[in-house]
Amino acid sequence: MARRPVRRRRSAARRARQARDNAILLGVGALAALALAVTVVTWLAHHLLVVFGALAVLLVVAVAVVRGRIAADRRAFEARAAQLRHIGVFLGMSPKAFEQALADLCRRDGCTKVTVVGGAGDLAADVLATTPGGQRILIQAKRYGPRTFVGSQDVQKVNGTYRDVHRCHLAVVVTTSTFTKAAAAFCAQVGIRMVDRRALALWAEGTGSPPWH
Repeated sequence: MARRPVRRRRSAARRARQARDNAILLGVGALAALALAVTVVTWLAHHLLVVFGALAVLLVVAVAVVRGRIAADRRAFEARAAQLRHIGVFLGMSPKAFEQALADLCRRDGCTKVTVVGGAGDLAADVLATTPGGQRILIQAKRYGPRTFVGSQDVQKVNGTYRDVHRCHLAVVVTTSTFTKAAAAFCAQVGIRMVDRRALALWAEGTGSPPWH
């Protein structure tokens, strides 16, 4: 019974020493951080020209890299657009390449916000774009052989989605083939624009109007 107060005093003394040591370590750490901050600020104050010069160099390099990428993208686009002036190029394309080619034609003729969205679940939209006049247009691409025609079911799908689903003002179906009589009649009735192989050739060559005109 006589030893318990001694143990308690020793335990209290140990906790006091530990708290004092922690306070000392914390103080030393704070002083070290303050010294480092003062050193950095002092260095920056004496080397402002060096800092600003380095920032200026980084800015120039960044601008040059961005401009280089933009120029490279522009050259690549112009090269693709130049190839698209011949209908034969379209006839040898895959369906996916055909969608990209139509997107390039839209960009060439002044469209903005051009997006290729074709694929599974595209809801009858392969290319979406905004025309130079500000109208939102949907393009359905049909890369067909000469003996495969665009049917009425194809254009009916477009009619069912281009306004309510894709919020577009205009709908265009472009094909490397042609349209059945039923499909042509339906398009004429609901206002969907048709671009068959001949109209596509004229558009690509630049001798015909884009389908939104």
